[in-house]
Amino acid sequence: MERRPPVGTRGAQRRARPTGNLRDGPHHYDATVTQDGGQEITDQDLILMRAALAEAQQAASAGEVPIGAVVARDGEVLATGRNRVLETGDPTAHAEMLAIRAAAERVGNYRLTGCDLYATVEPCLMCAGALVHARIRRLLYGPPEPKFGGVESKVALGELGLPHRLTVVSGVLADEGRELLQKFFRDRR
Repeated sequence: MERRPPVGTRGAQRRARPTGNLRDGPHHYDATVTQDGGQEITDQDLILMRAALAEAQQAASAGEVPIGAVVARDGEVLATGRNRVLETGDPTAHAEMLAIRAAAERVGNYRLTGCDLYATVEPCLMCAGALVHARIRRLLYGPPEPKFGGVESKVALGELGLPHRLTVVSGVLADEGRELLQKFFRDRR
């Protein structure tokens, strides 16, 4: 009888740690188990991240914390989202949550298999949990979020032993995302 790894592991578990400084550019790791190593950032990835940054700018214009998100499958945008917590009075109205909800509604399934999510900053723990439940294939995000980051800053998503694996690419257009946040909070003071 063939010996199989425990459910949810498919090989040796490890926390793949990005190397270098996040300001040096994108870093790649699989949130639970890396099978294929890092992935290249494509021109399409940069276009989609810029679309997320445009959503973040709209959030800032509306007085919300400037975070934006895009859900795409095979380069096609399925949904976008921007923070709307103040507008809606809903503490769960984060950009990633709204984009996931809209994408699920559009495809008619809560499982967004084969979809990528682009976020302008590291998602919080709530949003990271939604990514896992939605079966997002890849998460690409800008700068880390040291206070609330639920992927690598406060919680190491890869060390939770969750049954779904998503590839995480951090540091994508991080300077642009960081600058939006810093300007927003600088202007608030």
